[in-house]
Amino acid sequence: MDPSEDKPGGTVDIYRDTWVRFLGYANEVGEAFRALVPVGVVWGSYAVATAYVTADAVDKGKKAALVSARGQPRPDHPVAVAVVDTFVWQALASVIIPGFTINRVCAASLYTLRKTTRWPLAVRKWTTTAIGLSTIPFIITPIDRSVDFLLDSSLRKIYNEEEKHK
Repeated sequence: MDPSEDKPGGTVDIYRDTWVRFLGYANEVGEAFRALVPVGVVWGSYAVATAYVTADAVDKGKKAALVSARGQPRPDHPVAVAVVDTFVWQALASVIIPGFTINRVCAASLYTLRKTTRWPLAVRKWTTTAIGLSTIPFIITPIDRSVDFLLDSSLRKIYNEEEKHK
């Protein structure tokens, strides 16, 4: 499960429950617009998404530290686990996999439009951008679930093994 879904005391998680969560999609939007904007804009979108991921990981570390300070049972290194787990999950689910996916969808779309239509380049580029943007909502849930499975099958087993040996 997405580590940022832990909401102690039912508090609002700014990185999941507010408009701030859309900053995590910045690189996907940047990739969708790659054909139309300078590459620096695309890299800037990755900077925004990476800042979101980092801020979420720091926030989850702070929340884990508060829970530990209250004496609630937690692993020996709850802050490190919270930060690493959130950062890895968010980096994969919000930046790396979706960015690559939208990049490849747009590249394939632009190539296919070039080979199969006689549309002007500007029309092909705008169509590619529209295809990329319209793909984003369809990839979110499958990527999130895949990253959950990946981390549950790997990194999170390490955390659980450490707890068993104590």
